[in-house]
Amino acid sequence: MELGKLGVWYFLDGLPAGEAARAAKRIEDLGYGTLWIPETVGRHPLVHASWLLANTEKLNVATGIANIYHREPGVALAGQMTLAEQSGDRFLLGMGVSHKPLVEGVRGLDYGPPVATMRKYLEGMDSAPYNGARPPAQPPRVIAALGPKMLELAAEKCDGAHPYFTSPEHTAMARKILGPDKWLCVEQKVVLETDPDKARELARPVAQIYLGLPNYRNNWLRMGLEESDFENGGSDRFIDATFAWGDVKKIQARIQEHFDAGATHVCIQPVNPNGQFGDLHWEALEALAP
Repeated sequence: MELGKLGVWYFLDGLPAGEAARAAKRIEDLGYGTLWIPETVGRHPLVHASWLLANTEKLNVATGIANIYHREPGVALAGQMTLAEQSGDRFLLGMGVSHKPLVEGVRGLDYGPPVATMRKYLEGMDSAPYNGARPPAQPPRVIAALGPKMLELAAEKCDGAHPYFTSPEHTAMARKILGPDKWLCVEQKVVLETDPDKARELARPVAQIYLGLPNYRNNWLRMGLEESDFENGGSDRFIDATFAWGDVKKIQARIQEHFDAGATHVCIQPVNPNGQFGDLHWEALEALAP
């Protein structure tokens, strides 16, 4: 699988199926290598991936991320193998442990120790039987990894890691732990707005979604931010560390910082200045296209 240097990460759950398919095709036509889709309380990510893969020709589709609490390891393996075989190796399974408030508070499930739970899950996938038609090669998998121990597990058991909502400094730390050969697929939120106040105000509603989730907060603290940076939608320092905003050249420079720090692939998540869920900011995607 060739991920391409640049990809797109976005919630397409708010779009009807036909519009989502057309959006994926347009992303493909712009030259992006991979489309990353999440899993929260919307569409089933593997079913959605199947639809998007069926409506594109070259674009890879990756889950960023599929929540391991939502399906047992053998089901995840079967979905991975099926989609890879059907699409001609254009599916990348990205998995993660999510967050305790979502797993327990929303789903009513028991949240276990993150690294131990993920290790057991990956081992369960490796030992699960699968008798369906197989793709030509074993399909790849990555895990959502922020802290050192989860990154070590990604290096040991996966093809790489998919850090979300981080910084180039975090990318450098992740590359050091992963070693030289593993994929490092970094998500980067972008705001095509040159006015600092406007850019930060556009970023804050997006950040607010994540500010109460402990795995992200712990990682931002590791990155050198402080608890006070998480108040009122995020301080200017927090926004500037985790969002790329400005004109095209400034955003491209931030993306290049990730590559210089060791990223294999950067998937950009454009913030729409209109604030509409599911409405991609095509101006940004067109301006930043490979």
